[in-house]
Amino acid sequence: MSRGWTLAEGWDPRPLRGEVALVTGTLGGLGRAIADGIAAAGAKVAVHHLRQPDEAAAYADELRAGGIEATVVEADLTDWHEVERMLAAIADDLGPVSLLVNNAGMMRKKAFAESTFAEWRETIEIDLDAVFTVTRLALPAMLEAGRGTVVNVSSQLAFKGAHDYVSYSAAKGGVVGLTRALAREVGPGIRVNAIAPGPIETPMTAEYSTPEWVAERTAGAVLQRLGTPDEVVGAVVFLASPAASLIHGQVIHLNGGGVMA
Repeated sequence: MSRGWTLAEGWDPRPLRGEVALVTGTLGGLGRAIADGIAAAGAKVAVHHLRQPDEAAAYADELRAGGIEATVVEADLTDWHEVERMLAAIADDLGPVSLLVNNAGMMRKKAFAESTFAEWRETIEIDLDAVFTVTRLALPAMLEAGRGTVVNVSSQLAFKGAHDYVSYSAAKGGVVGLTRALAREVGPGIRVNAIAPGPIETPMTAEYSTPEWVAERTAGAVLQRLGTPDEVVGAVVFLASPAASLIHGQVIHLNGGGVMA
């Protein structure tokens, strides 16, 4: 018979101590919140950016001022060789990546009948192909170590779709399929999961965030509101921590009851 578990005995306030974390698209609203949460949980943080060197350096300095080991890396995540160089630089500065959060993405609003193939390809390249590239190149070090964690950022639109967001919904649906298939391939030492946020107040959604857009996006949600980046962080830190050691190949829905699956 188990004697049970208590906070006093089992809770570590810094459960990610010693992890080397890469949050792609670190400087976005959601990426920065996730990086803050991972850093607070004890991980070393690689600050990823694309052509934002000053902002990335300033954020890394903030992390270091708080006692967090941090480095800055720049890479176009759709370029295999740039991603290779990025991961090598992280390994040199902090150690091999042991916690990967595939967060970087784009969201284009456009009717399918008006979309071009170039626009479709750009969305797929950034929202799905980049997840493949970064994960594929980060995986060998995890396999060699026999441990690692991948958390992919999908979307509720992977499950319900939305008018004018066909390419985005398709790419995020691909992220879910990648997550589940990869989980079957790389366990037990490496855990792979995903989160599927509903509409979150970030710079990426600000362009569309009119009262009408918010009402449309939250119409089916029980909580009837947008989420905030801070409300996503807890799920990512949890999935990355030992507390989630039995969770593998799953998608955590963060959408106020908009999708229940």
